[in-house]
Amino acid sequence: QVQLVESGGGLVQAGGSLRLSCAVSGRTYGTYYMGWFRQAPGKERAFVATIRWSSGSTSYGDSVKGRFTISKDNAKNTVYLQMDSLKPEDTAVYYCAVRQGLYTVNSALYNYWGQGTQVTVSS
Repeated sequence: QVQLVESGGGLVQAGGSLRLSCAVSGRTYGTYYMGWFRQAPGKERAFVATIRWSSGSTSYGDSVKGRFTISKDNAKNTVYLQMDSLKPEDTAVYYCAVRQGLYTVNSALYNYWGQGTQVTVSS
């Protein structure tokens, strides 16, 4: 089993920044990608960013490119999501997830999930 715990969510004004953290523990062997997803009320869970655990290569959803940065600290088994220039439409519950397989942005194919952290951006 793999456990993920997100933190760092909160309320911020438009144009502001937040950094989310996701601490990973348990049987992490076989973790290939760490992803961030978000889900706004009444909407499907959407891909935000992913990072390959071994190489650090990253990819981003179109709506966050140039504003969000995903990174990792292998020594701390932690993944971060730096969110800058936040917009009201970024308001959502943000989840981190583990993918033990090939690259994908399909949330249904991620194996383990955190409990989520709320991000609210006021206008």
